[in-house]
Amino acid sequence: MSDALTMTGRGLRLGIRKPDALITAFILPIAIMVMFVYLFGGAVAGSVGTKYVTYVVPGVLLLCVITGSAPTAVTVCQDMTGGIIDRFRSMNVSGAAIVGGHVVSSLLRNAVSTVLLYGVAYAMGFRPHATVAGFLVAAAILALFVAAVSWLCAALGLLVSSPEAANSAMFLMFVAYASSAFVPVRTMPSWLRGFASRQPVTPITESVRALLLGQPAGVRLWEALAWCCAILAVSVAGSAVLFRRRTG
Repeated sequence: MSDALTMTGRGLRLGIRKPDALITAFILPIAIMVMFVYLFGGAVAGSVGTKYVTYVVPGVLLLCVITGSAPTAVTVCQDMTGGIIDRFRSMNVSGAAIVGGHVVSSLLRNAVSTVLLYGVAYAMGFRPHATVAGFLVAAAILALFVAAVSWLCAALGLLVSSPEAANSAMFLMFVAYASSAFVPVRTMPSWLRGFASRQPVTPITESVRALLLGQPAGVRLWEALAWCCAILAVSVAGSAVLFRRRTG
């Protein structure tokens, strides 16, 4: 536990030393939300049946998670290629603590960016109708999604051989666009509808949206939990295998 806390503190310090990554994680989702609401909202609002800012905020929250977790791939890859792992191993620090420290720091970074984004959304007119229980469940789903995506990015950082290649984790954000995060799936071309309705971002977004608006989430909630747990389990197992392979 002490190793994990130390590695988490180290991960937070590494993030503070890279203000450009922090600015991207904090500002990019806000810029995207402003762009969609004020530039495209008038054209899209008729297809969503409500104020567009009300519809789009849950999707932007998930996009915020992806952009905030993507730097984990770079920091993990830098550890693996920079020689610091040999020093940690000589100090008998476990691989789980090393990689887990990056993941926990990603969770904390995402918590700050989510609160900031929520505040901006409220200023733009977003008004949730969730109960306290609904807020807590929505927050739990977002936290589980953060953990899943952060471990996925950590696995990617262990898989690639250079920090430049690890930057490709940012392309995960494009999965959010092919979902119901920004427009209803029914408005998409028929060849895209099947993928958009079955990929993980759609049930997670719709679950968070329903919970924040005080509506029943239904089966989408269980789909969201299943997707988050599946991604988390595969990513943790993959990270363990890749770490042993890289350091063995």
